[in-house]
Amino acid sequence: MAGDKRSDRARNLYAPAMRYFAVVAERGSIRAASRELNVAASAVNRQILWLEEALDLQLFERVAKRLRLSQAGEILLAHVRRTYSDFDATMAELDALKGLRRGTVSIASVESIAESLLPRLVAGFRKTYPGIHVAVNVVNAREAAERVIAGEADVGLTFDPPRASALTVAYHHDMPIGALMAPDHPLAARERLVLADCLRYPLALPATGLSLRTRLDSALSRLPGSLRTFVEANSLRFMRQLARDGQVIGFQTRIGCEEDLARGLLVFRELEDAPLQDDRMCIVTSSLRALALSPGMFFNHAVMMLKDHLPVDDAISATTRPEIGALD
Repeated sequence: MAGDKRSDRARNLYAPAMRYFAVVAERGSIRAASRELNVAASAVNRQILWLEEALDLQLFERVAKRLRLSQAGEILLAHVRRTYSDFDATMAELDALKGLRRGTVSIASVESIAESLLPRLVAGFRKTYPGIHVAVNVVNAREAAERVIAGEADVGLTFDPPRASALTVAYHHDMPIGALMAPDHPLAARERLVLADCLRYPLALPATGLSLRTRLDSALSRLPGSLRTFVEANSLRFMRQLARDGQVIGFQTRIGCEEDLARGLLVFRELEDAPLQDDRMCIVTSSLRALALSPGMFFNHAVMMLKDHLPVDDAISATTRPEIGALD
């Protein structure tokens, strides 16, 4: 039924001469084409003659009582079939988009993105597609990538994902890691900081397994001296609360702490150590599977919103649209 509707639209959108020509070629006669098209035989004949005159080519050879395609006619018929095939595929996509009222999007996200950015992404997406079920799992960076690779999540929102042939970094944005502290902390008045400056004070370090910890360990390995780690935790929210209470310096990108910064509860000071300058926030998808329509629409929505939201002075890297498949 859907195919019949698309064919009806093709009849309305494409010039009758091409349509009549294709049916005559397939049926082998004007009369047979006339019956199928429900159009007078004289009208079909006029369109064929007009097309041959316009192209200055003979499209049919008259053999007995049948019409046989000439070489030029064979070439034109192949073009018409390709055009109609492309049209049907395009209309299928448009029909699916117009009727997108169901489906599921499974998302694996790290905590910092899930706290601030992801709720806005999901809320904006559901305003347009309220019937689509969105499932979110908050995990660490490594697990977000692993879930996408395993097919347990359609889209992953993470930092510094591993290089894997089964994983596509479909979008990324490099962000600096900074020191988070209370406004009355001794280092809060400093505009420029390096990690070594922070080592003289108690620290809250992210737990092993978080992408932040990997970058911090790389920077710390280059520094002399011992750490005065006050606490180690796998919750960025918990460490921000400790920093708000003035007990420690925490480490994070700006993602997830925007509200605390806007309210003046925390101060963010970008760290100038090279390994901490480009923590890579990524949207990852599977390289083994095309995204179904619902996850594909969420991906497009997320990329557009992130480009609008993220600071323009942080260089946004190239975006690659993942392959999107059929309606799920």
